[in-house]
Amino acid sequence: MLSRYDALPAGVEWLPLVHARALPGGAVVAEFFDEMSAEILDRLRRVHEEQPLDGVYLDIHGAMSVVGRVDAEGELARRVREVVGSGVLVSASMDPHGNVSTELVENVDLLTSHRMSPHEDSKLTLARAQAKLVECLVSGVRPLRAWTTVPVLLPGEKACTRDEPAKGLYGMLPGIEAMDGVIDAAIWIGYAWADEPRCQAAVVVSGTDAELITEQTRLLAQAWWDARAEFGFSTRACDSDTAIAEALASRARPFFISDSGDNPTAGGSGDVPFMLRRLLAEERLAGGGASAIWASVVAPAAVAECARVGVGGRVTVSVGGALGWDDAVELSGRVTCVVDDEVGGMIAVVAHGGVSAVLTSRRKPFHYVRDFTVLGLDPAAVDMTVVKVGYLVPDLFDAANGWVLALTPGGVDQDIVRLGHSGVERPMFPLDEAADVVIESPRLFG
Repeated sequence: MLSRYDALPAGVEWLPLVHARALPGGAVVAEFFDEMSAEILDRLRRVHEEQPLDGVYLDIHGAMSVVGRVDAEGELARRVREVVGSGVLVSASMDPHGNVSTELVENVDLLTSHRMSPHEDSKLTLARAQAKLVECLVSGVRPLRAWTTVPVLLPGEKACTRDEPAKGLYGMLPGIEAMDGVIDAAIWIGYAWADEPRCQAAVVVSGTDAELITEQTRLLAQAWWDARAEFGFSTRACDSDTAIAEALASRARPFFISDSGDNPTAGGSGDVPFMLRRLLAEERLAGGGASAIWASVVAPAAVAECARVGVGGRVTVSVGGALGWDDAVELSGRVTCVVDDEVGGMIAVVAHGGVSAVLTSRRKPFHYVRDFTVLGLDPAAVDMTVVKVGYLVPDLFDAANGWVLALTPGGVDQDIVRLGHSGVERPMFPLDEAADVVIESPRLFG
């Protein structure tokens, strides 16, 4: 999809500082966060002293949890502002599953987010944030921003923009953005699996017309709140055994089952073997009368044993719990593949009956059909492919002829009510489903 944001804005000297990324999964230790923040700030300070900056662009997710802290991105934005001062414009693009706190919106002049979930527009969002920063600098505009939160906390799998009501709510943003006096409009879903006061939905509209952006923020927030009970999964959601039974009964191929509770790109640890246990408990699968792929589990010791015996050898290994989950499954079978992978490290496939279990040395998402085919596995040739995702990402979604979401346990359990939040603001839907809530009037910054 072409747009005017396809190229980096011209006529600008871009000075990159630090780029670092990792798969989400658990809280960051405070020492590492402080070390990374110090590197960013030290480099920013040196650059700004040598050549005063006009603007700063931050590429952040927005849902980083740091041990002992409650607002990592807000803290970083405040410290960036302290370095560059009030006269420098700061722009940021974020994931809609991030969180927008008071401290963040106070310190970032232009705050925007992806408008698609799955995030097919991530590069476009990055470019839009950069381009609008430059546009404001060139035109001498100091953006105002109106912000409010919406006391709704949903797993991202219930806010896919392929489906209503998220499709319609996000579909409102381009029209608002096109209004005279508006620079950008954004909605955040928030991050359901952290327990901080900032975790909830939020709306920010930026522009030059204070009355207009405040009103549009209010309308968006109210629309989000009014639709709260309409959000649901993109496909049928059920328990694991029901999902397996439906896959076996279906003639659709490929047939995918989302092992949703341990999705590594949502923050799951990737070491939960629950679905493997359920697959092996199904007689047709264990006996080879039916077939399944299961991807995957972090099990470095098991992978090392597979590499030792080699392809064609037989192993009995323990898988699960390598990163702290309190469960493990004994897996016996024949090693059918051992490969090196840039993300997953060494990967092995062990076949037990009709089940091919994918074991990795490091956490790895399986988002593309080619992630399976390079291991000698074909989702179209088996009765089911069980993969640790929530809603299907585009490549798997396009390939799927059947799909159910299994409500499995893990760090990103889809039943957020049973997680026992205590740090989020209350009342909060659906934790307090019957609460009488009035959406707060937007606050204006800038």
